[in-house]
Amino acid sequence: MQSKIMYLSDLKFNIETWKRELRFHFNEMDTFQEKLEEIVPRIEGPIFMKKLEVYQNRIMIEKDAISKLMHRCRNKMANINNADYNENIDGRLQNEQHTLKEDMRTYIKLHYDLKEELMDFYLEVL
Repeated sequence: MQSKIMYLSDLKFNIETWKRELRFHFNEMDTFQEKLEEIVPRIEGPIFMKKLEVYQNRIMIEKDAISKLMHRCRNKMANINNADYNENIDGRLQNEQHTLKEDMRTYIKLHYDLKEELMDFYLEVL
């Protein structure tokens, strides 16, 4: 049972860390959206305007993905808080952890790819 408590504590730490990171990324997307709106008057030509629209759409998609991951984190935390301490540790909780962990890893990679592309776009336009 002591190992189960330690395992659940580690899960809680991971989830709380992911939630903080997701909140930061959500706010960061707001900042990037504001910057896109700021540069609209400087954009010349249909190619740059099309790129701007693509990035605005990607920001909306990313914010939606963040919201879904936050919801999954909240559900995971509820499952942990309601866990049966007599349940085998290699059961349901461990399998759920792996999926969220992999999804977070994928999301973070995609987030930083988008961030780099946006930064390059800002340099190109400004």
